[in-house]
This record gives sequence, C-alpha cells and structure tokens, in this order.
Amino acid sequence: MKSAVETLNPTRVRLTVEVPFEELKDSLDAAYKKINQQVTVKGFRKGKIPARVIDQRFGRGAVLEEAVNDALPKFYTEAVNGAEVTPLGQPEVDITELKDGELLAFTAEVDIRPTIEIPDYSGIEITVDSVEVTDEDIEKSVEQLRERFASTSPVERAAAEGDVVTIDLEAKVDGEVLPDGVAEGVSYTIGSGELLDGIDEAVTGLEAGGEATFTSQLKGGSAEGKDAEVTVKVTAVAAREVPALDDDFAQLASEFDTLDELKADARTRLENQKQFEQATQAQERVLDALIELVDVPMPEKLLEDEINTRKHNLEHHQLGQMGLSLDKFLELQGKTAEEFQAETEAQAKKGIKTQFILDELVAKEKLSVSQEELTEHLLRRAASSGMSPDQFAQAVVEGGQVQMLVGEVARGKALAVVVEAAKVVDTKGEVVDLSEDEDEVEEAAEVVEAAVDADAEAEVK
Repeated sequence: MKSAVETLNPTRVRLTVEVPFEELKDSLDAAYKKINQQVTVKGFRKGKIPARVIDQRFGRGAVLEEAVNDALPKFYTEAVNGAEVTPLGQPEVDITELKDGELLAFTAEVDIRPTIEIPDYSGIEITVDSVEVTDEDIEKSVEQLRERFASTSPVERAAAEGDVVTIDLEAKVDGEVLPDGVAEGVSYTIGSGELLDGIDEAVTGLEAGGEATFTSQLKGGSAEGKDAEVTVKVTAVAAREVPALDDDFAQLASEFDTLDELKADARTRLENQKQFEQATQAQERVLDALIELVDVPMPEKLLEDEINTRKHNLEHHQLGQMGLSLDKFLELQGKTAEEFQAETEAQAKKGIKTQFILDELVAKEKLSVSQEELTEHLLRRAASSGMSPDQFAQAVVEGGQVQMLVGEVARGKALAVVVEAAKVVDTKGEVVDLSEDEDEVEEAAEVVEAAVDADAEAEVK
C-alpha cells in the first residue's frame, strides 16, 4: 500500500492512498461469504454458492462495494499511522479509483490535532482575592445555623412577615380554573419569595380562614408566562421562633459547649472555604493566562461539533429536567440567541484549547498518573455522580472511559505544574503559596473539567 499526506491547513490533512488489488483478497473472501449467507440461488445449498454465480446473479459491483467498505477502515488506519498524525473525528473519504483486479485508490480528509509549541510559562503572574473572614461573615454563618433550628407554633392573629402560613391556592386564566392550578395545604414563609409574585402582600394581614385574590404571572405549568387570577386562602398561621444565641444554643446545634467555641469553629471553616475558593480562583486565572500565551489553531469541524454538543446537552438534558425551553432560559438570562451562540462558541473554544495545551504539557513534562491518583479521582467522580464507587468504576470500564479519567488527572497535574511556576499574589499584594495544598491536583482537575466539559450545568438566574 502507498500513501501520502498533504497538509491543507494546521488542523486538517488529506491522505492519498493506493492499494494493490491483491491486498483486498481477505475482504473479497469475506464479502462473498457474507452475501452467501444472505441470498438463495436455486440449485445451490445456502452458503455454498460459487463466487462466479454470485457475480453473474447479483453483479461483481455489489461484491466489490462490500469488500471496499470492509477494507477501508484498515487501510485508513495504516495511512494515519504512517503519516504520524492524530486524527480528530471521522474522515471524509472519497474513492478516486477502483479497477477490478488492479487497484483501489482513495483520499481521506480529516481534522488532526495541531502541533503546539508551549512557551516559557514561568513568567505568568495573576492576582486573586485575599482570604479574609470578617465578624459579619461569622455572624451570618451562625445566623444561618440558628435559622435551621427554628421552630414554629400556631398563633391566633393576622399573618406577618416571617410567619409560616398554610394556604390553599386556585389559579384562573380567562375565568377558567387551570387543570394544574389548584393546590392545598401548601406551607409558605412570608417574605421568602419562593412562590408567586404578589403572594406576600396578599396573605399579610390575613388570619386563619381569611382569603384574598391577586393577579400574578405564572412561573411554570400549563399556562406558564400568562397572567392568572389567584385566590389564596389561609388555613393556619404559625410564628417562627429562633433559639437565643447563647451557650445552650451552641450545645444544641454543635459539639461545642460555648457560643464562643462555636464562633471560633465557624471562623476556621470559613477560612478553609475561602482558601479553597482562592486556590480555585488561582487555577482558573492561571489557566486563562496560559491559554492567552499559547497559539492554538482551531479545527473547524471539531469546534462545530463541540458547539452543537454543548447546545444539545443544555437544551435536551439540563433545561429539560428543569422544565424550561431554550427560549425561556434565554429570557430568564436576559440574553439574545446571538449572545448565547457567541458565549457557547467561546466556551467551546476554551474547552478545546484547554485540552490541547494541557495534553501537550503532559507530554512535555513527562507526567504520569499513578493508580492511587486514579483511584482518588474515581472516588471523587463517583461521589459527584451519586453512584457508589463500585457502580461508577463498573460504568467507566464498560463504557471504555478509563483513559478519559486518566486524561483528566493528567491534565490536572499539568495545570498544577503551571500554577506552581506562576507568581500568585492577593489583592493586598501578598504572595500566595499554594504548594502546601494537598488536594491541588484534584482541585486543578475540577477546574480543567469545568473548562472542557460540554455538560457544564446551566445556571438559571
């Protein structure tokens, strides 16, 4: 077999391949055997029809077509290996010549992984938020904990903000009660903003047994987006009571004996959380700086496929689960279709560049992934997926995704190398040392996944 490679642009090549006809023998034999099993000819047992009879009855062209289709993947793979290129996606194959008994010739155009030069990245400098926990942060954290231990008790008075009311609802559009517009025994905290616009004003001041009618635009259901006349009836009013902030509360809500100890623990937890956020921010900004530093030719077909995948996953998976259409999602986001397309393209480009650059760094720095690192990554991915480690591992193996996980860890290690080489300072001008972060690689892997993953979750405002 002869093959030649022509570079069409930095991300696409054309392979020209010539195959002597004798190299099609195995595929021709397989074609005759397959046709033998599919057809019947009077006077011959099934599977025992001679080749010449198949040629006469069904045409030599049908046999050649079957043989070529069988042989092409093998010859294409040999040509790719010989050209020493890394194909991306499926090739566009064109049979240029097929002479029975003489020659098979074809061309295959395919996107390839571009050659990337990684420049010196040790000069990267980025600024991150400083780690600062204020007394206000502590008070907010303790207050949130206090709210979790709130209790309710029935009261015989008009409902006020902060009270929990039990209500019945009925929604009408154009005078007709909606099929899904009736709800009974709904518990609602006045002022929470968790139900319909206007409901807080309607129920405030009502006692048990009282009712009111108001107009509100429906946020979901069969008449989503339409104005409805909503009747709300209060069946019970309960006051929320939060425990006093004292040592007794500390003992109730935690393992600590005093409120001071509880607040000290809250400070430690918030500091750890902010340090994690700072490290993630550093990794994200170093990655952005690295991407700006490296020239990455963009394969057009790969980019198109990535954009379509991201749009499909958003529209049919994430938004579908939330009961939202793409148009409604864009309306909630305050975005036009053109803005959404531009954002999706930018995200897709960043994901592709991230993969290419970090994969090149893995090779350049000769990074490898240990079994321990792979296991740790698998456990984290299993936890985030809601599956047990055994179930997740089985799914990964059955889906042939082991190398994908290895790649995720390796890219995380590559990003960690760049972060360690970069100069990171906080907004106060102090140098941030991330070298003691034990989970640095896993945190970096998460940052990389967020940039690369086409299933990144939609955030609805």
